[in-house]
Amino acid sequence: MMNKIRLTLISFLAYFIMSGMLSPIGIILGPMADHFEQPITVISAQFSWLTMGILVGSVLALGIFDWVRLKTLLLALFGLITLSLVSLSLAGDLQQVALALGLVGVCCGIGLAGAATIISSSYEAEQRASALVMTDGSFSIAGVVVSTAALFLLARDFDWFGAYLVVAVIAAVVLLLLLISNFRPIDAVTASPIESADAVSGRWPPGVWLCIVALFLYTLGQYSLLWWLPNYLETSLSVPRARAGEVVGQFWSGMFVAQLFVAWWVLKMGVQRLVIIGSLTTMLCSVPLWLYGDIDGLIILAFIWGVANLGLLKIIISFATLMVRVPTPRLISGLLLGATLGTAVSPWVTSQIVERSSSYFVLQFGSGCYLALVVVLLLASRGYAASQASCTSPKGAAAAGIPDADSGLAS
Repeated sequence: MMNKIRLTLISFLAYFIMSGMLSPIGIILGPMADHFEQPITVISAQFSWLTMGILVGSVLALGIFDWVRLKTLLLALFGLITLSLVSLSLAGDLQQVALALGLVGVCCGIGLAGAATIISSSYEAEQRASALVMTDGSFSIAGVVVSTAALFLLARDFDWFGAYLVVAVIAAVVLLLLLISNFRPIDAVTASPIESADAVSGRWPPGVWLCIVALFLYTLGQYSLLWWLPNYLETSLSVPRARAGEVVGQFWSGMFVAQLFVAWWVLKMGVQRLVIIGSLTTMLCSVPLWLYGDIDGLIILAFIWGVANLGLLKIIISFATLMVRVPTPRLISGLLLGATLGTAVSPWVTSQIVERSSSYFVLQFGSGCYLALVVVLLLASRGYAASQASCTSPKGAAAAGIPDADSGLAS
């Protein structure tokens, strides 16, 4: 039992580290620009190394688990993450920063897929989806903790990399947990020859591909808003840097609060309905962020936006896993790849928009991504409902490899 708790904690902290790398970017862009004496668009582009590294890691994760034992791989990954984050404090130019961020990104991309594999291998179907949703709680806590740490350290004249040293400490804790954990139960499950028909044939249902597109749109919209909202408040509304950064922290606080109720909402509504409601509320609540002009009101609106988000990323992943009989590591890696691609292209896409217009239009772009997300998830939900309707009996549903939408996630 204690070993299972340690394995689960490793998974949760892996998501914490990923969020800890991404969440303070909007807060530290200004201080980094001052430190390196470069335009903020140049600094923003440096984080493309982090996000593209995550993308490369996600691609590698599609096959690397077939070649390297999970524990050995994770030990190497989190060791490199720890060393790379510490090296940021010694970086003398942007090239060294880019190299360290790129290496961290690759390791995080693979490590996140490994964490999802641990969850999917440690829990049965009824518990698996709830555990996946709960990892978003860890993601949200990291958003609050690391963003708050960044604001706290910057207010006390620490350099821009202070928040990443906090993340380095968490990575070192993961290393310790890995050393004392037994991965044999995980290896036994991942080595099992039992696979679904779609895994053997290499084909996924159309709904899975639509969920991958949805995850891309979700992360592209979210980080377009989170990374540029503080800059918009500073430059357009003359809000002090510390107050502007509070908006990011309030979003993550709201998302964490939503995690406390997601399991209950799933029981009441089912994942298929919840994924549509979550996408609609996320889109609608993002619009006032670039329409409202008072900072006190925006802080409240950011919290509401976080609550309305409902931890949508993991709900979409859980919805996609219901479309196959067995959620294999390759399926999880493919879904995470869609989310990672949106994160990866966000710095480059948004910096191009800012260069040609302003950060205000980036915020509108983020809401536009959410609108497209709603459309894609409506198509996925419609296709999934049609596939369930074609299975007129439990035996037929089992033959098609499509479990019930409510029973798969509610636990």
